Amino acid sequence: MSNIYIQEPPSSGKVLLKTTAGDIDIELWSKEAPKACRNFIQLCMEGYYDNTIFHRVVPGFIVQGGDPTRNGTGGESIFGKPFKDEFHSRLRFNRRGLVAMANAGPHDNGSQFFFTLGPAEELNNKHTIFGKVTGDTIYNILRLAEVEIDKDERPIIPHKIKSTEVLHNSFDDIVPRILKKHKKEKRDEELKKPHSKGTKNFSLLSFGEEAEEEEEEVNRVSQSMKGKSKSSHDLLKDDPRLSSVPVVESELAIMKTQVASDKEEDDDSDSEECEQIKGQITKKLKKDENEDVKPQVEDNIDDEEKKTLSRSEELRKEARQLKRELLAAKLKKTDVLKEETESQVAETEPAPNNALAEYLNERKKYEEIRRQKPKKGPTREEQTLALLDRFKSKLTKAISETPEEDVVQPEGEDDEGWKKVAVSSFSELLQFANNWIHELDTYLSKVLLGCPMSFSLKNKQEK
Repeated sequence: MSNIYIQEPPSSGKVLLKTTAGDIDIELWSKEAPKACRNFIQLCMEGYYDNTIFHRVVPGFIVQGGDPTRNGTGGESIFGKPFKDEFHSRLRFNRRGLVAMANAGPHDNGSQFFFTLGPAEELNNKHTIFGKVTGDTIYNILRLAEVEIDKDERPIIPHKIKSTEVLHNSFDDIVPRILKKHKKEKRDEELKKPHSKGTKNFSLLSFGEEAEEEEEEVNRVSQSMKGKSKSSHDLLKDDPRLSSVPVVESELAIMKTQVASDKEEDDDSDSEECEQIKGQITKKLKKDENEDVKPQVEDNIDDEEKKTLSRSEELRKEARQLKRELLAAKLKKTDVLKEETESQVAETEPAPNNALAEYLNERKKYEEIRRQKPKKGPTREEQTLALLDRFKSKLTKAISETPEEDVVQPEGEDDEGWKKVAVSSFSELLQFANNWIHELDTYLSKVLLGCPMSFSLKNKQEK
């Protein structure tokens, strides 16, 4: 799957579709499909896709929408006519979440588009891929497909696009058009318009003269009572059953009588209330004096508290210093005690055995010699060669210094036979020495040095 995303080119444009199934975030390939992307962005800016439904759903294949007529046969491009297909070698129908143009044939692209729900290789080089769904919004595409459909692949309760929003416009020269309103919007506006009231035609026989007189009287009263509340008194002034005194005036008279009686009672109670108020005022004055004295006392208490706090802080500091000094003295004592115990232990330890002392001395000598020996390199090779030369020289000296034994010449043999015996014995000795040197050479090269060296005595034998 990662190879698929690597093959796709980078996007340059972003649109957000707000649907009943959730938001769908679409990134556009404006360089690879410029006409399709320009068409889609401008239609979104113009609100062309608002309230359009997803009229076709094929589970596991596609979800199609973008038709304002809602039947799958309408939709126009911004160019006023169908535009050509735009294919790209790096854009293939190999996964879900791709956005492509729907068409009825080659070069017949309008406003309809579809989302892929899976790979669809049979659509390659037939439909223009111009975008992809990104992020978690791809799951909202799967929700678009979770609807009941009929035989014609039309959903019974379809999802719709509520609104669109262009988050990143890669075409700065787009100028949105003013589109004609749909039929539904026209109907809503007609319903909102105020309807003019109809005028009655009194010349008709069904009304007569009485209806005309009543209409005139109603018009006259309504003009006279504009901006005022209307009641039955305004229209039925001559009715004897109605009282001439308004209800408001009677209520006012009753209220006045009640107020007069209340005043007499209030005069008696005013004197008592005045005395009570005077007592409360005197109490408040006393309280104020006490409150003035309290802050002074509180200030004195605060000063004393501050002094005590400063003393306590000084005492704490002194205690901390004493603790530190005590700790330092304890540490010194412990160090001295350790040194004394170590010295006593050293004195009380028994002297080592003579054999152990000799072993330790030899070990020290061996370590010193080992340190003096050079490690791998030209100096070590030279040292080994010098050792080999010494060994050869000693061996040759030993051979030369050996006394020649008196050989008893057997009877009936010539000088030639004796020479052959001497030569054979000497050649055997040389061969033995050569083999022994060769074995020593291999041992030193493999075990001690790690670098092969070879010596031969062929030249010496020839000499």
